Amino acid sequence: MIKHAYSWVVGLLTAFAVLVALSLPGYAVKVEKVVSPGGIEAWLVRDHSIPITALEFWFRDGASTDPKGKTGLASMVSSLLDEGAGDLDSQAFQDRLERLSVRMSFSARLETFRGSLKTLNRNRDEAVALLRLALNKPRFDAESIERMRRQITAGLKRKSTDPNIVASRVWRRAVFGEHPYGRPVGGTLGSIASITAKDLRDFVTGRFARDRLIVGAVGDISPADLAHILDQVFGNLPVTAPDVALDATKTAAGGETFVVQMDIPQSVVVFGQQGVKRNSPDYYPAYLMNYILGGGGFSSRLYAEVREKRGLAYSVYSYLNPMQRAAIISGGVATRNDQVAQSISVIREEWGRMRKTGPSAEEVADAKTYLNGSFPLRLGSTSSIARMLVAMQYHDLGIDYIERRNDLINEVTLTRVQRVARRMLDPEKLTVVVVGKPERVTPTADTPEIEI
Repeated sequence: MIKHAYSWVVGLLTAFAVLVALSLPGYAVKVEKVVSPGGIEAWLVRDHSIPITALEFWFRDGASTDPKGKTGLASMVSSLLDEGAGDLDSQAFQDRLERLSVRMSFSARLETFRGSLKTLNRNRDEAVALLRLALNKPRFDAESIERMRRQITAGLKRKSTDPNIVASRVWRRAVFGEHPYGRPVGGTLGSIASITAKDLRDFVTGRFARDRLIVGAVGDISPADLAHILDQVFGNLPVTAPDVALDATKTAAGGETFVVQMDIPQSVVVFGQQGVKRNSPDYYPAYLMNYILGGGGFSSRLYAEVREKRGLAYSVYSYLNPMQRAAIISGGVATRNDQVAQSISVIREEWGRMRKTGPSAEEVADAKTYLNGSFPLRLGSTSSIARMLVAMQYHDLGIDYIERRNDLINEVTLTRVQRVARRMLDPEKLTVVVVGKPERVTPTADTPEIEI
């Protein structure tokens, strides 16, 4: 399947225009709520600098709702929606996208199914018509299904020898077990082989519903025109989708070390433990703390201790992943087999040091300066702003979040960061997965099996 990239010239001009606007004194992103005549809501940022419209939309519940034995279903749907719809077969649909210079994409995440559209306004009506067809009348022709199945299968086979992917999958299996969070979003060889055209159609009719829909739009478009597009694209979707019962879960296997033997010169390590959810009052203190610990790249403690002082690895990092039914703080490092044990030891020491003393006042101040100063770079294109608008709705951050975001960070005190570090971090509960031929690393439990 050929995915058509948008013109790089237009993309560059768009990014430049947005960044210039964001740099103007007193500039603020104005977010408007638009409700269509049919009752479909979207958040809009109008930008008249370039005649482009970007649309981002998510459906709540993604690959985690795949039926047991059909993992990878959501992902397979995402790869097939632009492979023919309505009266247009795959070739005709793709040719139409190419001729119009339209960028349309779909992707399945663990908790969301995502779509996006970006088009020049002169082609907007035709682009919207194609999106409406893709969501409401996908063809799922046998030839397209089998071609995509072959591509997915080949990709899964390649991934089965990728130490980074293997480490991540084993880690999730170890901490989430049989919960859907422990399953691979892309499926397995067995599950992909079992997916039928009926499964694909059932996913679309059962999961694409207006009560699961979140929409963001950015560009040279009026609220009235956006309202019309909302009804045109989404108005014929079912009003509601059946509830899929997924239990909340917590990380298990706390403190265990798992080793997957793979004949490679450099081992890959994934580590992590329970984190903090996005709606927790502790989220922003944890956000600052993680930046200082391992999320800040060259300026983080882990980088300083593992890379700069000891030269053990090229990079090391940590990040927060606040999912809806669980939250984790995780990270990774890759290093020579004879340096794995020392690298893990240093990471645990820094984990414990942050827990015991927390960061310094200077570290917190520097983190605030960077995180606030770099935030506009995350809004450097119409598409990135549209994604932000959807994320704001998904996490219930409020329509004025962009205006309040820096204040939320500035309000965090050193004491709160120290308290969250003490509560959340525990080097003894850090679950570690090593893939490679590590020296002097002893597994503490049997490695959970993952299906290729």
